[in-house]
Amino acid sequence: MTVTLTSLRVLVVDDESLARARLRTLLADCATPHVQWVGEAGNAVQAMAFLQEHAVDVALVDIHMPGADGLTLAQSLRTLVTPPLLIFVTAHTEHALQAFELEAVDYLTKPVRLERLQQSLQKAERLSHYPRDLAPDFPQEMLVIQERGRTERLPLAQVLYFKAELKYITVRTASRSYILDGSLNELEEKYRADFMRIHRNALIARHAVRALERHVDGEEGDGWAVRLHGVEEALAVSRRQLAAVRALVSG
Repeated sequence: MTVTLTSLRVLVVDDESLARARLRTLLADCATPHVQWVGEAGNAVQAMAFLQEHAVDVALVDIHMPGADGLTLAQSLRTLVTPPLLIFVTAHTEHALQAFELEAVDYLTKPVRLERLQQSLQKAERLSHYPRDLAPDFPQEMLVIQERGRTERLPLAQVLYFKAELKYITVRTASRSYILDGSLNELEEKYRADFMRIHRNALIARHAVRALERHVDGEEGDGWAVRLHGVEEALAVSRRQLAAVRALVSG
């Protein structure tokens, strides 16, 4: 069941008074009539105290603040019965990865432009119509990809395989490939329920398996490979993993 809001209640959290004043001005200039500034806080402690007494839909939070910073505040928000949606607003970009891991709606860099703020609030408004655990933009699992100075959240459900190549891991979806730092072993441990090891260098999405077929590899000779829905290439299966893959295909 959806909930209709009369307004999107916004709390501004920043230790700099000028920064809070600028955000108040931008909120007043937003084209949508559903945005309402309801208060501000100069630090994490003040923000939590405000949230204990007032209903807030969105918190615009600076990361670098004296004492408990914005990332710490984001963790504390999870203890609330009805936590606000979170939008980070900061002059620093190095924390974008952590911000998205904390399920922030967006990550805005200062000086904030009105257009970008409106885009973030519109996204928050869409999400506010759903129970948090059913919100379409908050899937159960997300990967955070950093490429060419850009940070992107990728739903794990879109990933067809992970493949270790040199120092990086290729993340393949039906539409494109991404590069991810990390360990294949760590990914296997974390996502074991959804992904299967088929080779020392590859994990495949269980739901994407289409077929198991004979395969000739230039280095390993005759063997087996799997075909996945959504990609043309076949992925080699090691002898050690063959029985498990065959069972998955047969099941």
